[in-house]
Amino acid sequence: MTIKLPLPQEKKLTMIFRVEAGCLGPEGARHIDDFCTKMQKEFIVIDADFIHWEITPRHDKSLPEMQYQINNKTLSNDQAKKYLSLFGKTLHEFEEHLNQKIGLAIAQYMGY
Repeated sequence: MTIKLPLPQEKKLTMIFRVEAGCLGPEGARHIDDFCTKMQKEFIVIDADFIHWEITPRHDKSLPEMQYQINNKTLSNDQAKKYLSLFGKTLHEFEEHLNQKIGLAIAQYMGY
Protein backbone atom coordinates (compact mmCIF):
# COMPACT_ATOMS: atom_id res chain seq x y z
CA MET A 1 0.00 0.00 0.00
CA THR A 2 1.39 3.38 -1.03
CA ILE A 3 0.61 6.37 1.15
CA LYS A 4 0.80 9.80 -0.42
CA LEU A 5 2.68 12.20 1.84
CA PRO A 6 2.18 14.67 3.33
CA LEU A 7 -1.08 13.50 4.81
CA PRO A 8 -3.93 15.95 5.29
CA GLN A 9 -4.10 17.26 8.86
CA GLU A 10 -7.16 15.18 9.78
CA LYS A 11 -5.29 11.96 8.94
CA LYS A 12 -2.09 12.79 10.80
CA LEU A 13 -1.32 11.15 14.11
CA THR A 14 -1.44 13.74 16.85
CA MET A 15 1.20 12.98 19.42
CA ILE A 16 0.39 14.70 22.70
CA PHE A 17 3.37 14.78 25.03
CA ARG A 18 2.71 16.28 28.46
CA VAL A 19 5.87 17.44 30.21
CA GLU A 20 6.11 17.45 34.01
CA ALA A 21 7.26 20.76 35.49
CA GLY A 22 9.50 18.82 37.87
CA CYS A 23 11.66 17.77 34.90
CA LEU A 24 12.97 21.33 34.91
CA GLY A 25 14.08 21.28 38.53
CA PRO A 26 12.64 22.89 41.65
CA GLU A 27 11.70 26.06 39.75
CA GLY A 28 10.17 24.07 36.90
CA ALA A 29 6.68 25.45 37.38
CA ARG A 30 8.01 28.90 36.43
CA HIS A 31 9.64 27.58 33.24
CA ILE A 32 7.37 24.81 31.98
CA ASP A 33 5.19 26.93 29.69
CA ASP A 34 8.21 28.56 28.01
CA PHE A 35 9.95 25.19 27.68
CA CYS A 36 6.92 23.57 26.04
CA THR A 37 6.53 26.49 23.62
CA LYS A 38 10.16 26.11 22.56
CA MET A 39 9.83 22.35 22.21
CA GLN A 40 6.66 22.70 20.13
CA LYS A 41 8.60 24.84 17.66
CA GLU A 42 11.44 22.31 17.48
CA PHE A 43 9.25 19.22 17.19
CA ILE A 44 6.86 20.60 14.57
CA VAL A 45 9.23 19.52 11.77
CA ILE A 46 9.84 15.94 13.00
CA ASP A 47 7.95 13.46 10.82
CA ALA A 48 5.72 16.37 9.84
CA ASP A 49 4.33 14.48 6.84
CA PHE A 50 2.30 12.20 9.13
CA ILE A 51 2.67 13.48 12.72
CA HIS A 52 1.18 16.54 14.40
CA TRP A 53 2.90 17.37 17.70
CA GLU A 54 1.41 18.87 20.84
CA ILE A 55 4.06 19.47 23.48
CA THR A 56 2.26 20.78 26.53
CA PRO A 57 2.71 21.09 30.30
CA ARG A 58 1.26 18.26 32.36
CA HIS A 59 -0.78 20.30 34.82
CA ASP A 60 -3.41 17.57 35.21
CA LYS A 61 -1.73 14.45 36.61
CA SER A 62 -4.77 12.35 35.72
CA LEU A 63 -3.93 12.74 32.02
CA PRO A 64 -1.37 10.38 30.49
CA GLU A 65 2.13 11.62 29.72
CA MET A 66 1.80 10.42 26.12
CA GLN A 67 -1.41 10.22 24.15
CA TYR A 68 -2.19 9.51 20.51
CA GLN A 69 -5.11 10.85 18.51
CA ILE A 70 -6.33 11.06 14.95
CA ASN A 71 -8.86 13.75 14.15
CA ASN A 72 -9.46 14.32 17.93
CA LYS A 73 -10.18 10.63 18.55
CA THR A 74 -7.96 8.94 21.10
CA LEU A 75 -6.13 5.83 19.93
CA SER A 76 -5.09 2.85 21.99
CA ASN A 77 -1.41 1.89 22.00
CA ASP A 78 -2.23 -0.97 19.63
CA GLN A 79 -3.89 1.43 17.21
CA ALA A 80 -0.92 3.81 17.42
CA LYS A 81 1.44 0.86 16.76
CA LYS A 82 -0.51 -0.06 13.62
CA TYR A 83 -0.51 3.53 12.40
CA LEU A 84 3.23 3.99 12.93
CA SER A 85 3.98 0.65 11.27
CA LEU A 86 2.58 2.11 8.03
CA PHE A 87 5.60 4.44 8.08
CA GLY A 88 8.17 1.84 9.11
CA LYS A 89 8.25 2.91 12.75
CA THR A 90 7.59 1.03 15.97
CA LEU A 91 5.82 2.63 18.91
CA HIS A 92 8.64 1.65 21.25
CA GLU A 93 11.35 3.23 19.08
CA PHE A 94 9.16 6.28 18.49
CA GLU A 95 8.64 6.84 22.23
CA GLU A 96 12.29 6.14 23.05
CA HIS A 97 13.40 8.68 20.44
CA LEU A 98 10.94 11.22 21.84
CA ASN A 99 12.16 10.69 25.40
CA GLN A 100 15.78 11.08 24.30
CA LYS A 101 15.04 14.32 22.44
CA ILE A 102 13.10 15.72 25.39
CA GLY A 103 15.90 14.72 27.76
CA LEU A 104 18.50 16.48 25.62
CA ALA A 105 16.23 19.51 25.28
CA ILE A 106 15.79 19.69 29.06
CA ALA A 107 19.56 19.52 29.57
CA GLN A 108 20.10 22.23 26.98
CA TYR A 109 17.31 24.42 28.43
CA MET A 110 18.75 24.03 31.92
CA GLY A 111 22.24 24.87 30.67
CA TYR A 112 23.83 21.51 31.48
